Amino acid sequence: MLVPPLLELSKDLGRHLRAGHPWVFRKALVEVPKALPAGTVVDLVEHGAFVARGYLDPHSPIAVRVLTRNPSERVDAAFWRKRVGQAVALRQSLFAATEVDAYRVVNGEGDFLPGVVADRYADFAVLKLYSAGLKPHRQGIVGALMELLPLRGVWGRDEIGDEDHEPGSGAGHLLAGEAPPERLSVRERDVTLLVDVRRGQKTGLFLDQRENRAAVRRWSRGRSLLNCYAFTGGFSVQAALGGATSVVSVDQDALALELAREVFQANGVDRVPHELVREDVPEFLASARREGKGFGLVVLDPPAFTKSKQTVSAAQEGYASLNRAALQVLEPGGILVTASCSARVSLEEFFQAVKEAAFKAKADVQLLETHLQPADHPVQVQLPEGRYLKLLVLRKV
Repeated sequence: MLVPPLLELSKDLGRHLRAGHPWVFRKALVEVPKALPAGTVVDLVEHGAFVARGYLDPHSPIAVRVLTRNPSERVDAAFWRKRVGQAVALRQSLFAATEVDAYRVVNGEGDFLPGVVADRYADFAVLKLYSAGLKPHRQGIVGALMELLPLRGVWGRDEIGDEDHEPGSGAGHLLAGEAPPERLSVRERDVTLLVDVRRGQKTGLFLDQRENRAAVRRWSRGRSLLNCYAFTGGFSVQAALGGATSVVSVDQDALALELAREVFQANGVDRVPHELVREDVPEFLASARREGKGFGLVVLDPPAFTKSKQTVSAAQEGYASLNRAALQVLEPGGILVTASCSARVSLEEFFQAVKEAAFKAKADVQLLETHLQPADHPVQVQLPEGRYLKLLVLRKV
């Protein structure tokens, strides 16, 4: 095979890479030749000795993402098929006997395919690539998905730019097979959810909250629900099916709220009073408090508050403020389900923010449950940053 270009490590990082860490930052390399294009497969060496093999991304602070530590393993179509096949096998073991047809197929570094995210929605897959270095390898990944899963098509929603799409724009494009319809119907056991994989956030649905949506259902009977950052109403419909007396879904995305209305109709829970509110969540919570409104169950699932170490403290303050406002409209005996998807904020840091919120709200609060991301979102143990999702279920005494 062709000998990959050699990139010398400038620091004593060999031990970390040999242990399995998948990232090499630009400052950790002696030199990155300008002639090497994004996607070039390179060998990382320490004092001339092989350490790992990965793909180059000269446009990112993470200059190389490691694919293998085996010097005899080639990065070719067979490689992508093998790695995608390993990821698919895990999901088949998880969902083969269930009525779930929407789940994460490839979870980037957690499936030893750094930068690659693929989600399945019934007969379609949505592929997101988070590095320009993956563009030359995209067809190998797409081919593996089409071969290993019973798919009608693969839709691309990269976080990287190409000739026709702006970086991070989320603009979709057909990669293989046929294009998905504007509305895809998927199953979460006995629940029907509707997905817009072309314009919806992420790949169309927050698949990592599947089990947490089911947890909300368990706590909803006889309670009024306030679902903040409701998106397409996954938590809302689970609560309605679980016996909630009323549901209020708050979000600023009008298209998402319209899907939430359709989801209620698709599940036959129109009889449950369901108010859709297009408003900023902190403003809604402030108004509800002024008006003396109370809820028996409040769900907080906000977007990430930080993506860097420098803003973790500010993020904790933000979480404390938001949870304080939620506790102030939560009825005595009510349940608060609160989540953080900020990878930089640890579970303990998030817990401390909620603790501060309870103190400032002058509320006695019990912790009932703690949830992390589900098994179709695995974490590579050498990359703790992959543990991004935290969810707490609490009761206000």
